[in-house]
Amino acid sequence: MRPCVAALIMLGCAAIGPGPSRAQTFPTKPVHLIVAYPAGGATDVIARAVGQRLGEAWGQQLIVENKGGAGTQIGAEYVAKSEPDGYTLLATAEATFVVNPFLYSKLTYDPKDLVPVSGLGIVNQMLLVNATVPIKDVRDLVAQAKARPGDLNYGTIGVGSSGHLNMVLFESMAGVRLTPVHYRGGAPVLTDLLGGHIPLAFLSLTLAAQPLKAGKLKALGIGTTRRSAQFPDVPTIDEAGVPGFDALTWFGLFAPKGTPPDIVAKINADVQRVLADAAFQEQFLAPNAFEPIKGGPDQFADMISKESAKWGRVIKDAKMSVD
Repeated sequence: MRPCVAALIMLGCAAIGPGPSRAQTFPTKPVHLIVAYPAGGATDVIARAVGQRLGEAWGQQLIVENKGGAGTQIGAEYVAKSEPDGYTLLATAEATFVVNPFLYSKLTYDPKDLVPVSGLGIVNQMLLVNATVPIKDVRDLVAQAKARPGDLNYGTIGVGSSGHLNMVLFESMAGVRLTPVHYRGGAPVLTDLLGGHIPLAFLSLTLAAQPLKAGKLKALGIGTTRRSAQFPDVPTIDEAGVPGFDALTWFGLFAPKGTPPDIVAKINADVQRVLADAAFQEQFLAPNAFEPIKGGPDQFADMISKESAKWGRVIKDAKMSVD
C-alpha cells in the first residue's frame, strides 16, 4: 500500500473513531427531577436544593416535579418507565426500595428497573409531641400508652413511611400499642401536630427544627444512637428508655435501568461535589439537619441492601400489609 493511501486510511479511521463520551456533553437539554412525595416535605426540600446547584453547574434547567402518592409508587413508576438517558431522575426516600417490596404484594414498579445514582442525605427522626400535651418524656409516654392501649394517636406520612415504621419499631421495642393517623406528606402531619389535632409523631429534624426552637413542639427523643449537635439537650430514644432503638431517614437519586454507566457516574460525581461544598453544607445541610451521604453508586447500593434487610424484618414481624 502506498504511504499516502495508508495515511489517508488512518486519517479516515481517526475521523470516525470514538468521540467524546456522552457523559462529557451531558446534559444538553433540561433534566426532569421527579420527587416521589408532595411539596414541602424533607425529600422535596433536599431534592430542590441539590437540584438547583446541579442546574447551575450543568448550565441547564433542572425541572422539579412532585408526583407523590401511593407510597411513592406514582413517582417511581413514572421514572422506571422513562427513557434511560439520564434526563429523568427520581428523588425519593427509603420507602421506595426498602419498605414497599415487603409491604405490598404487588407494586406498580419493579425496584430493579431503577438504579442507584447517589445518596443525597440522612436526617434524624425526632419523637415529638405538641408542647401542650402532658407527656414529659419517653418513659412517661410508655407508661401512658401501657395504661391506655391504642388510645394515643400519632401522625404519619402514610402506611410504611419512615414515621410509621419508626413508631412500629418503637411500639415493638417498648411493648406498647398506639394508633396511626395517616397523611399524604410531612407538612400536613406537622400542621396537625402544631394544631393539637394529633398528640405525637415521628418527624424529620428538618421539619421539626423551627417549631422546636419556637417552643411549639417538645422533643421526647431523637431516633439515632447519638444526640443531635443542633439539639444536644434532647436525649436519644435509646438512652431515654427504649434501649437499642435506632432509626433514621435517607434520601437519594435514582435513574431508569439501562441509563449509561458513564452518565450515572457523572451525575454521582456532580452530586457529590455539591454535597462536599463548604458553602452548601453551611447554608443548607447544617441548618436543615441533613448529613450528606458520601460515595459512589455501588456504595449507595450496599447501604440500600443493608437497610432492606433491617426494615424487611420489622415489617414481617409486625405482619404489616396494605393489600
